[in-house]
Amino acid sequence: MRFGNIEFEKKGRVAVMRLDEPDKLNVLTPAIRQGLHEGLNEVASDDEIRVAIITGTGRSFCAGFDIASLKATNFEPAKIKRLLSEEFFELTRKIEKGTKPVIAAVNGFSFGGGLETAIACDIILASEKATFGVPEIDIGLLPGFAIVRLPQLIGAAKSKMMMMTGEPISAEEAYRLNMIEKVVPHDKLMDEAMALAEKIASKPVEAIHLGKSAVNKEIGSTDYTYAMDSMPFLFSTEDTKEGIAAFLEKRKPNFN
Repeated sequence: MRFGNIEFEKKGRVAVMRLDEPDKLNVLTPAIRQGLHEGLNEVASDDEIRVAIITGTGRSFCAGFDIASLKATNFEPAKIKRLLSEEFFELTRKIEKGTKPVIAAVNGFSFGGGLETAIACDIILASEKATFGVPEIDIGLLPGFAIVRLPQLIGAAKSKMMMMTGEPISAEEAYRLNMIEKVVPHDKLMDEAMALAEKIASKPVEAIHLGKSAVNKEIGSTDYTYAMDSMPFLFSTEDTKEGIAAFLEKRKPNFN
């Protein structure tokens, strides 16, 4: 089954959603965003499915948001806010607020919106080849959802270091920082993810749902509102416009 550019496979009580635009490193294109929304809706509506896994095709889990989508808004604040709130923030909220557990099986690059998608999941397993980063600063931006969630996972100082430098970290460092649950050999990643998913799927359904709800109950609220409201401001700055133009033109930005 396919939703947008997401391969959706049901394996007993487990659904596997595979981001499938490897030539674009599985960035969050409109077709991938659509596919994730539709895939998560399928997970929610199918009573046989108890756990979902999100992973990527090729050498990337998800290398970030689709920059071309951002440029297409002409940097108009209302369009930027609608794009981020309705298509991306709503996606991360759907993962966090849904009753069923979601496992991220991070197979490679997990940058920007890809890292944010991963940390919205309940448990992250990572290949030894995986890398994590929030490089938005390099185009004059900051991560939106990660401003809310990353400090809760790895602390304020390391979050600011990652956001202000844009430098990625290895899977081993992500594990040391408690961002992820486990680092596994690359060729064993999906086996490990399926084994974990099946173990969780064997547990009492209502207890699992309540456990996820109880842990995630404080996530969101005014923090999301602040993040959504602050992003359109950055898009109005000349540095961000220059950063996005430089990225698309494959040159070094000239920030003023």
